[in-house]
Amino acid sequence: MKTTIKFIMLLALSVTTLTSCFIEDVLVETTEPSAANEDGANLASFAVASKTLGAIANGDEYVFDLKMELKGPTSKELTGDVTLTVGVDPSSSAIEGYHFKLATTTMTLSKSNNYLGFFPITMLSEGIVAPLAVAPVVKLVVTDASGTGNVLNNGKPIAITLNYLCFSNLSGTYDAEMVYTAYDGSTSNINYTDVITETGVGEYRTSRVGHWTAAALGYTPGFTFYDVCNEITIPGQNLVDAYGNWVDDLGVRGSVNPDTGVITVRYSICYPQGTDNCRYYDTKYTPKN
Repeated sequence: MKTTIKFIMLLALSVTTLTSCFIEDVLVETTEPSAANEDGANLASFAVASKTLGAIANGDEYVFDLKMELKGPTSKELTGDVTLTVGVDPSSSAIEGYHFKLATTTMTLSKSNNYLGFFPITMLSEGIVAPLAVAPVVKLVVTDASGTGNVLNNGKPIAITLNYLCFSNLSGTYDAEMVYTAYDGSTSNINYTDVITETGVGEYRTSRVGHWTAAALGYTPGFTFYDVCNEITIPGQNLVDAYGNWVDDLGVRGSVNPDTGVITVRYSICYPQGTDNCRYYDTKYTPKN
């Protein structure tokens, strides 16, 4: 009996040690949660919980599509259409008719399109002077789901941040100078060439993130950031859109020098998300001539 107890204690200690190393050194891929059971309802909603939209404040109207979907234990067995009703959550700070407008409040998801759809929202910029002190946020929520089968709305809103931008043109090749601070507080300098690509209005993607090469991480290289009138924001995001490691500027905004085009940022990569188990990266991007 004593031998058995000692073996169990050693096994527990081994598992604890492995878990510690896993958090420190291993990149953890995210997985989709499975349905709890086959008797649960199918849920209709927006595909993501948050979204950032950017538009130049020049008086134009900008139309964006928000992905909607139906998921659930019996969603593949459904055959008829599902009609969703969308409303504006009263906690929104964005003003309908001034910051945004909705061309419709309903969306039909059909079997022929795998119960996927895109809900349009129009971002307004007439009378807006960028940059705003605080970006307005509109929260949309599915208030009703009707049609075939056991379908409900999930009751969770999508929070849409409306970034009003000045003209931005940061695409190009840069000399990157990084100061990398490891978990133990030690620092090292890493220099490399980075290519920044425009992916939307005021939205960009680097070709590298952290101290790894793009090939070492795979998936979608780099990280996404936003330029709002020469202020750089790096929103919270999974590392290369695949791992559980969390990339975030933690509220420390970067900047663009309007005269030289030099970009400076500071961001962290933490695991697990929301802990102090983080690496930090202070990076300067200098445009190549």
